[in-house]
Amino acid sequence: MENYCGKRLDGRYEIREIIGVGGMAVVYKAYDNIDDRIVAIKILKEEFLANEEFRRRFKNEAKAIAVLSHPNIVKVYDVSFGDKLQYIVMEYIEGITLKEYIEQQKVVNWKEAVHFVTQILRALQHAHDKGIVHRDIKPQNIMLLQDGTIKVSDFGIARFSRGDTRTMTESAIGSVHYISPEQARGEITDDKSDIYSVGVVMYEMLTGQLPFQSDSAVSVAIMQLQQEAKRPREINPEIPLGLEQITMRAMQKNPKNRYQSASEMLMDLDEFRKNPSIKFDYNYFVDNEPTKFVGGKGVPAPVKNPAKAQLAKPAEDGEEEEDKKNNKTLPILFGVLAGVVVLVAIFVGVYFGVTARRVEVPNFLGMNFNDEIANNAEFTDNFTFETEPVYSADAEPGTVLSQDPEAEERIRRGGTITLEIAYNDDSILIDGIIGLSADEAEAKLKADGFEVKVITNYDKNAKEGIVYDTYPVEGSYAERGALVTIYVATNENPDATTVPQVVGYSREVAEQLITSAGFKVGNVTKENSDKAAGTVLSQSPDAGETADAGGAVSLVISNGVPPASTATISITRPNANTSGSLKVYLNGTLCDGYPKEVRLDGGTMQIELKGSGSADSYSIVIDDTEIQSGTINFTQNPPAVSNVINKEFPIAVPSVLNQQASNAVDILENAGFSASNISIEDEEGNRVSSGTVIAQDPAGNTKVVPSTKITLTVR
Repeated sequence: MENYCGKRLDGRYEIREIIGVGGMAVVYKAYDNIDDRIVAIKILKEEFLANEEFRRRFKNEAKAIAVLSHPNIVKVYDVSFGDKLQYIVMEYIEGITLKEYIEQQKVVNWKEAVHFVTQILRALQHAHDKGIVHRDIKPQNIMLLQDGTIKVSDFGIARFSRGDTRTMTESAIGSVHYISPEQARGEITDDKSDIYSVGVVMYEMLTGQLPFQSDSAVSVAIMQLQQEAKRPREINPEIPLGLEQITMRAMQKNPKNRYQSASEMLMDLDEFRKNPSIKFDYNYFVDNEPTKFVGGKGVPAPVKNPAKAQLAKPAEDGEEEEDKKNNKTLPILFGVLAGVVVLVAIFVGVYFGVTARRVEVPNFLGMNFNDEIANNAEFTDNFTFETEPVYSADAEPGTVLSQDPEAEERIRRGGTITLEIAYNDDSILIDGIIGLSADEAEAKLKADGFEVKVITNYDKNAKEGIVYDTYPVEGSYAERGALVTIYVATNENPDATTVPQVVGYSREVAEQLITSAGFKVGNVTKENSDKAAGTVLSQSPDAGETADAGGAVSLVISNGVPPASTATISITRPNANTSGSLKVYLNGTLCDGYPKEVRLDGGTMQIELKGSGSADSYSIVIDDTEIQSGTINFTQNPPAVSNVINKEFPIAVPSVLNQQASNAVDILENAGFSASNISIEDEEGNRVSSGTVIAQDPAGNTKVVPSTKITLTVR
């Protein structure tokens, strides 16, 4: 591994130190001398540069993740795709990984766990909305800042490695604990795979242990496929039932039983936060069916009960105890054999988990492509067909003459089969019809010698009045005089229904209106609003639009928290004939933009403070002295300011010794003191109105509040 410390990349990034080493990359701390900031740079290890497929995917993925912009996602600033060096420049985070925090805490408080997972899900929802699936969610890829903020990193990296066909080894142990069952099987994954991984992360935080543990990465992967995790409350009884239910739903083996999106899981977490004693009505717990493997011809049967094939069989097994009495070497042999059985079961399971997705090619020879294959879902759902016309004087037009691959071969579901299709002197090619208007297509087909039938169908993806399909299919041959059916698109949807108006109603009423109109309720998300909690703010599709009956209507509802609003605070600056440092605090936290220097000239100024959804205390401080405090209620718009307390700012008493009494009073008034608080006395303590000041109390240059009483002694 080359060490780049001390080097400068592209004349811009000065590498300072290594801050992390992963399986595929090394992360360095660096200084960006153009943008004047510290960054983190992830540089791919040299062995990956030789893989052209990996480099291509890395380039595409790096471009994709660069578009992510979310407060809970590590920002990507720059990428480089050189032949000898490829790297990603990211936001530098001062913090620890969530894995390190879990190891420190052993068991994370469930309130903290909910706080962390909520931020992770918000980051994932943003990525999923951009079409990006993380595929490697684990605590090692999640940064925790000192203020409790979560930053998700390494977006897309797990997806890059799919180009690498290495088998799972011990090096995968760091990630395999968190991967979904479909990832363990090597299937294509989507955003629900990330949901599973989030569930495992939450499980680990709440219980202090992983749901599946073994010394072998492959063994853990098999557990992900076959075993159910122990309930979190069996390990930590302090976990609320509702939170256990959320965790276990996220970790369902079948993706259909999981949360279907990050926002859906966020909704349940939000309900749980409002009522920690909530119990969710999930109806899929628990699948008691044994794990099954799908095999084809010649596939050996897997171990029927893996639980009986343990490396360490219980000593209290009577038969084994009897064997021990007869021969002490037999337990050793049984242990070795059991280990072999487990290993065979593991690799057979992994192998058939992959091969189960392969299907046997049927014998298409002699079939008519148009009549028996092209519209037969049994074939079109499993295969993609390419056809090649071949002249034949003997075969009926449309007959399959040959196929590649041949019958009984096994190919991946959706794979391509090439068929040679017969045509003869009486055959005419159906071509150039799709995309024409109905009249144009009919005229062309009749000119070619065909009979024509026109069928008009609704197709939302096709342009109205345009031919979008034919039978026989375009590109095939048919005999002269044969009937050709053309399908013409129309925008008139016979199943269309008008979407009801639900904006302004409560969620419960809105859902009733939607279902009674023949629709179903789609995604429901929450937004800040000064409307009552649960009030529908917007809907999609909009009211009055037409949509397919049975389609989904998505809702945005109010969470009862007003959007951020701004309060204006008026203060009077102290009259100190100088400048001071102004600081503004909201709930004890220094506000952005402060401290700043202001003139202490007795004038007024306005200060704007922004907040949302709570009653917050504020404090105005000048030179470490609080001059005003109060409360701002951000639960209403505009926010209300109350409990305002103005406090005096201490100023220096000017020295007026040897001044005439009247002149001394003017000096003190100009400094900010009130004439009514100034007393002039002679040396016997009698009040007088004139004379030369020989003493003053407080003494000159003493700092006091402006309401302080001042005594001048004159003679």
